[in-house]
Amino acid sequence: VQLQASGGGLVQPGGSLRLSCAASGIDFSVNTGGWYRQDPGKQRELVALMTSTRSTVYADSVKGRFTISRDNAKNTVYLQMNTLNPEDTAIYYCTLLTARTPYWGQGTQVTVSS
Repeated sequence: VQLQASGGGLVQPGGSLRLSCAASGIDFSVNTGGWYRQDPGKQRELVALMTSTRSTVYADSVKGRFTISRDNAKNTVYLQMNTLNPEDTAIYYCTLLTARTPYWGQGTQVTVSS
């Protein structure tokens, strides 16, 4: 199983980014996919999750600004991030939660700075 994340980068406060995470080697459609983030020196925290039935969970800090979506035909989960602020700066990790074990992508850096 491999998860390949992309789409991070440097953006000014108030800007937007879209992260993508493509899964291979697994039946993506039956599993929960999502995103966590981690700032150096801090614990990894949940950002957003979407189940196979498209129910969603968001961290309070990103509600109304971030939107998670998935395309099962492409084995991909997305995170649209709008109105970014410096507190969103972190390494973003995509995850696929299966009944047996979670799988993690390699992380993509998001930096929000003027």
